[in-house]
Amino acid sequence: MADPDADPEGFREGLESSRGDPRVLLVLNAVLSLLFGWMIVAGAAVVGLVEVSFTTVVAAAAVLFVLALVMTRP
Repeated sequence: MADPDADPEGFREGLESSRGDPRVLLVLNAVLSLLFGWMIVAGAAVVGLVEVSFTTVVAAAAVLFVLALVMTRP
C-alpha cells in the first residue's frame, strides 16, 4: 500500500503552480456573497434594523462581493 505522506512536496508544488480558473473564483464569490448577504440581512431583520427584501439582500451581497475582491487582490 502506498504511503500517503511519501511525496508531500510534489503535491504542494502542484498546488502552488496552479493558477486555477478566475471564473470559478468569481462565481464562488458571487454565490457565497449572496448567501452571506442574505444571512446578514435576515439577522438584521430579526433585530429590527432592516426589512428583508430582494434589494437589501442584493445590496449586502454586492458590498461583500466587492470587499472580497479588494481584499484578495495582490
